[in-house]
Amino acid sequence: MNRQSQAAVLFLLGAAMLHAGTTDLYLRYVKAGLRPLLLASGAILIVTALATAWYEHRRTRTQTRTQTRTRTKARTKARTKTVATATATATATATATETATATETATTRRPEGHEAAADAHTHPEEAHLEHAHPEPRVSWLLILPLLALILVAPPALGSYSATRTGTALQEPLAYPALPATDPLPLSVVDYAGRAVYDHGRTLTGREVRLTGFVALDHDGTPYLVRMALNCCAADAQPVKVGLTGAIPPVLQPDTWLTITGTYTPRTTHDPVNNGPIPFLKVTTATPTPTPRDPYDESWNN
Repeated sequence: MNRQSQAAVLFLLGAAMLHAGTTDLYLRYVKAGLRPLLLASGAILIVTALATAWYEHRRTRTQTRTQTRTRTKARTKARTKTVATATATATATATATETATATETATTRRPEGHEAAADAHTHPEEAHLEHAHPEPRVSWLLILPLLALILVAPPALGSYSATRTGTALQEPLAYPALPATDPLPLSVVDYAGRAVYDHGRTLTGREVRLTGFVALDHDGTPYLVRMALNCCAADAQPVKVGLTGAIPPVLQPDTWLTITGTYTPRTTHDPVNNGPIPFLKVTTATPTPTPRDPYDESWNN
């Protein structure tokens, strides 16, 4: 791949990053706090691509001018040598007879053939350029992942990943006081941490409201799940809350629900990594649209 092709790939990559950063698309890949870095990276890639294209264009123009000057000098030198040879021959045979004059004419023509041969052999760079092998077209296939990123945005991680990855619940460093709101909005991570490690002391007697997507275990046990991020979707891990009580009769995996319910001391262990999974006694369950940011970033805060 030549430099012009490299510049094109860099430009498309930078444009894709800017497109993701200026929309909510980037939230499917990285946490919200990394948006400024994503935009800066996209801008740097575009500037680099433009600088590379400009440098390559200037270098090509310089090479063309140099080759033109070299060819002109070579032709001028060959013609000068031809004229000098013809002049010397004419001087040496000036006093000869008509036969010598004919010989002079033949001698004058011979360097012309020599000039053509000189012209043919004074441009090895030109011959090399004419016989240069073209760049392989298969290198342009590198653009396909970029086009897929722009045109076919993948969804956020869902139930498939959640049921194949063990819960990532960690013990909170502290349990801040909860507001007197009823029902109390909590994240899945916050509820699970308080239910398991604080044994529900701050949740007893409170009605809470959680939002997450549905995942079904291999035995049909429904979970309300949020994927927690450290940095990006590559390190996303699920935090699960089991559902009991007034569970809807039909639950489809990856359906987003807003669940209102109360704390229950029931817990189980994740079949993947034996991690703790608390339960929530469901009072109501309402379908809800996929949130703007489908990941929970409070896990490592």
